[in-house]
Order: sequence, then structure tokens, then C-alpha cells
Amino acid sequence: MAKTKGELYLIPNTLGGESVSDILAANVSTIVSPLRYFAVEDLKSARRLLRKVDRTFPIDESTFFMLNKRASEKELMAMILEILNGQSMGIISEAGCPGIADPGASLVALAHNHGIHVKPLVGPISFALALMSSGFSGQRFSFHGYLPKDRKDRVKKLRDLEMENRRHGDTHLFMDTPFRSMHVLEDLLNELSDQTELCLAVNLTLPNQRIQTMTIKEWRLNAFDINKAPAVFIIGTSQH
Repeated sequence: MAKTKGELYLIPNTLGGESVSDILAANVSTIVSPLRYFAVEDLKSARRLLRKVDRTFPIDESTFFMLNKRASEKELMAMILEILNGQSMGIISEAGCPGIADPGASLVALAHNHGIHVKPLVGPISFALALMSSGFSGQRFSFHGYLPKDRKDRVKKLRDLEMENRRHGDTHLFMDTPFRSMHVLEDLLNELSDQTELCLAVNLTLPNQRIQTMTIKEWRLNAFDINKAPAVFIIGTSQH
């Protein structure tokens, strides 16, 4: 008799903070608690999430595979073999939902290749929350993930996105690591045109969340400190 395959669950993490009850769907705890195999981007944040979801979760009885951009094909296959041998597994991103601007997509793609059922669970997606709150078009938009690290390349990308918005009216979303957030904002204010509209969504879902849409000219007069804060940036056109 053929062995039953396990399933691959995409487990949402919080975007920061301590609370999970008002951020994650109620069924997440029920599904996650029986799992003992996990592919994680960051071990510390994964363990923290599991204990938040279930205070009695047996961390020491669980197996954790590191799933980051350096994970080799051999390491990915080791994870897949566990699932093929009947163990269900959960992917946990460092923050937000797996597979979006993180390495989870590589394991998901391999799971599809081996006929493994992939099951996403409902949780916070930073760029979707930002888009919902921006006042920009949600009909035609692009999420560009992380911007180039090199400032020259980053500025060129920002100008290209501004030009695309002018030509077609599309909404463009992007992000960067928290320690570069302020540098990105400075580039936006220094390089883009006065009338270009920018939405800045900072610390989403946290008590100090702040979301604001203004023109670049207005931002220059009213910019606030986002140093080391997780942020989503959106260039768009207000729907009014």
C-alpha cells in the first residue's frame, strides 16, 4: 500500500508585536499545533510564533529546517522527502506570509512538482494592507519587493516607477529592510517630482502603525522619522 504524503502548510507570522489573536485567523492554532516539522526563515522568530500560538507547544520535540536564500537543492529535497514520507510540514517566514518577498516560494514550487498539497493559511500581508489603505488603484498594481541596495540603482528604479505611474496610472509598491527605510524615504523626497503621490505605511498592525498618502511636495514639509521601522512604500494616483 502506497504511503500517504504529508501536506505543506504556509503559516503566517505576525508583522511584529506580541499579539496573535487579533492578527491571525482563528484556525491557525488548530492546524499548527499538531505539526512537528517546519521550514523556517528565522529559527528564533519561528519558535516565538509557535509559543504564541500554543503556549505548550513542544519546541524540543520538533524538527526545524532552515529555509533561506542560501538553501541548496539538496537541502530542499531533504524537506520534501519528509513530506513524501508522510510528515506534514509548515513554512514560517520571519514576518508576514511565506512565499511573498521571502525564500518560501522555492519549497512550494518543489512541493507542486512532487504532487504535494499546498495549503495557505490566512494572515497579514504587508503590501496588501498598505494598498488597501493608500487610496490608490487596486485594479492595476505591481509589487516590486525589495529595492536595489546600491543607491544609484535604487534611485534609477524609483524614477522608472514614477515614470510608469505617469504613463499608465499603475500603482507600484516596494519595500526595503528596516535599517534602510529612512534612506529610501530620503531618496524619494530628493529625487521625485513635487506632484508625485506617495503612500507610506509604517509598522503595520502594530500599536504605533502610521499610514499616510501625500504628494512629494507635502511629504518634504511633513516627513516623519521611520528609521529602523518596517515600511511599505507606494507610488500611485489617488482615486478621486
